[in-house]
Amino acid sequence: MAQKKFYAVRQGHKTGLFTQWFGNGGAQTQVRGFPGAEFKSFATREEAEQYLSSNPAKKAAHPRENEPGIRVFTDGGALGNPGPGGYGVVILMPNGEQRQFSGGFRWTTNNRMELMGGIMALEALNSDAPIMLCSDSRYMVDAVNKQWVYAWRRRGWKKANGEPALNVDLWKRLLVQLEAKNVALTWVKGHSGNIWNERCDQMVHEAIHKGDLAIDAEYEKGS
Repeated sequence: MAQKKFYAVRQGHKTGLFTQWFGNGGAQTQVRGFPGAEFKSFATREEAEQYLSSNPAKKAAHPRENEPGIRVFTDGGALGNPGPGGYGVVILMPNGEQRQFSGGFRWTTNNRMELMGGIMALEALNSDAPIMLCSDSRYMVDAVNKQWVYAWRRRGWKKANGEPALNVDLWKRLLVQLEAKNVALTWVKGHSGNIWNERCDQMVHEAIHKGDLAIDAEYEKGS
């Protein structure tokens, strides 16, 4: 059973403590479309109340302000891991255009959906502009930034200990995009009040529960 969360909205259409994210009375409704919304999720009511009683942080700049190029936020997850999974993508263009999309699969893993989010975002972009891809997946970000994935490829998709690397089919797709585009990956802390990370997380859950899920053929074949 998933652990109960408490959602504290410090700046939004309505502020306060909420015990659910979705629904008419949930925290999502209070922050959706509110510029500079400030909110976080907590494991305990005490932590949430402490956040609400503290002084609001200085309003952060809009994610597009003072940031050259294209900004992309992605997230992915699977219930049960493995289990039904999905990914969510938000693309913020320099001209103010915003694109959001998601997808779900009937049987997959957290890491595969994190990779799928990055892949689908980059495959949707046909631009020479710099792209900053923001993800809360250490698996994806560290493997690229610390060059692990390139070492796996050089060794015939083997790790340093000789064991086979996982999710090779998706890593190959991601590397095609990384090597064709001007992409930098950066890690963002999940569930820490970043509105675009939270939006991607929301889309992941919506994708999983919408039904008519696609088949992650490579994973199901291997499992």
